[in-house]
Parts: sequence; C-alpha cells; structure tokens
Amino acid sequence: MNGKPQAAQALVEATDLAKTFDVSAPWLNRVIERKPRLLLHAVDGVSFSIEKGKTLALVGESGCGKSTVARLLVGLYQPTRGSLIFDGHDVHAALQTPQGNPLRRRIQMIFQDPYASLNPRWTVEDIVGEPLQEHGLIADAAQRRQRVAELLLSVGLSTVDMAKYPHQFSGGQRQRISIARALGTEPDFLVCDEPTSALDVSVQAQVLNIMKDLQRQRGLTYLFISHNLAVVRHVSDQVGVMYLGRMVELAGKHTLFDNPRHPYTRMLLDAIPKMRDTGRARTPVSGEVPNPLEPPAGCAFHPRCPHANSRCSAERPQMVSQGLARVACHAVEEGRI
Repeated sequence: MNGKPQAAQALVEATDLAKTFDVSAPWLNRVIERKPRLLLHAVDGVSFSIEKGKTLALVGESGCGKSTVARLLVGLYQPTRGSLIFDGHDVHAALQTPQGNPLRRRIQMIFQDPYASLNPRWTVEDIVGEPLQEHGLIADAAQRRQRVAELLLSVGLSTVDMAKYPHQFSGGQRQRISIARALGTEPDFLVCDEPTSALDVSVQAQVLNIMKDLQRQRGLTYLFISHNLAVVRHVSDQVGVMYLGRMVELAGKHTLFDNPRHPYTRMLLDAIPKMRDTGRARTPVSGEVPNPLEPPAGCAFHPRCPHANSRCSAERPQMVSQGLARVACHAVEEGRI
C-alpha cells in the first residue's frame, strides 16, 4: 500500500487541514500591557486519505494536534484552512446546512474519557437511544428499546444494562456503551480519539477486539488516534505521525514499523520496550516538545534531531514520496539518513 491512496478509492480525503486558535489575553489587557495577539497553530497543513473499511492511525506526543484533527473531522471545529471531503461531499460546507444531517449520521465519534462522555443522570437506554431519536431512526419507545438492546448486545453488554446508570459500570463497560451509542446511527466512519487510553491494559484488548470485529462485520472506516504504538500496530492499516501540528510521516503500517524514515518516528519506535532486546539500552525521545505558541523556524523537530543542519533550521520540509512512505524531512530527502 502506498502512503496515499488514489482519491477514487478514498472515503475520507483531508487536504491541507489547518486550525488556528486565538489564545490572546483580553483586548484591554493587551493594550495596557502592550502584548501582541497570540495565535496557536494546533493543526498546520495536514493531508491524508482513508480507504473505505480501513483504519488510519494518528500518533504523536501529547499536544501534537491529534485530537484537534479528530474534532475537525466530525465538524466540532471549523477549519481555518483546507478541506475535508467525505464520500464526495465537502463536510464542513454540508454541515452548515439542513442537508448536513444525513452526513452527520454517517460520521460519529468515540471520545477519550468514558467517565466524562456519558451523562451521569441518564440511563443507558437514554444515552444509547438519544441519537436514534435525534435522527428520526425510530418510531416509538418500543422500537427504541428493541434497537438499544440490539446495540448493547453487539458490544458485549446485556439487555438488563439498559435500566442502569453510568456509575454502575467499569471503565471498559462505559466505553462499550459509548461505542454502542456511536453505532446507533449506522455510521460509515468512526473517529476514535484515544478510546482505550483511560482504561486498564487488560481491558484495552477487549475493547480493541470489539472494535476490530465491528469493523469486519459492518465495513466501518476508522480514524484511530493514539499515543500507544503497540495499540496502533494492532488496529491500523496506515499510520500518520504528527509533530507540533504537522504530519511528518505517512505510510502503511508494515512499512512504518519495519522501516521508519523520519528521525522523530525512529525515536518514538526506539522508545518502545522490546521483549527480545531486554539487554539493550533504549534511546528515550530526547529533549522537550517546543512551545507551540513559538514553534521553531524551519522543521519544527530540528532542535531535537541528531541529523539537523542549517537548512533544517531555516526551511520547512514538505511531504514527499520516499518509496512506500511520504516523509517531511530534509535529511531523508538528501539521503543523509
């Protein structure tokens, strides 16, 4: 698989997506203290595509913009720049109109924290049944009850759980409720924002296996966001590596794990403990992530990169094809690594 499938095959196509937040102090404070406006470039020119029935995983350290990309894809944020095409439709233009409801139904999101994303005052039947009612997919209470029961069974829960409240469930069970809620509208595309990071390791595998089974049964397409590379290796078909709001490498899973090209990708993979290399000293990811309000000039990774030169500190690298991957790195482009 190449780094970027043809547009004809892609269900989801993001082009030059960017999101800038104004994090300035209030106007009066800025005038009195003579402070300039502060702009945070949370996502800065990210492009990718996802084939129907496949999973693209986005990885990177905290604060690199992964969750902002997720919220852009489901329409919670409006992009500052760029476009998102879903099955031939411009998502953000469509969601501003009444005709956007069918599109909204086909794109759903599973949030990171199952303790915060479920209303504690509602029963499970109300939580899972709300999207069905909102989108007019059920006729009456009896039909809602039947549909909620089917959804709970599909994620490994029981029909007796319908009358319970979120506090009566464990973290893994709550995340199953979140998945059931997302599946209610029969979506084609699920955006999963670190859906297992708040769970115990023993429970993570159960939730991931449920998601893999549902993908096979329903032909679902996933954008899977995680900082856990072991999880990414288990669930993804393609992997995009992000750093400070930018995509630095995009490749098929096997290509990326077997032959990482970008120095940042190599550092992330080298930091993973390996059973067969127990005697070898691991190289931790060195240095600190720069302040996103004052990102370095040129390549944002150059202050931490062992291969950086004067070009890296002055000129921003562009994503270019390197074999089966797409990489944004001057050192790779010049053959220095």
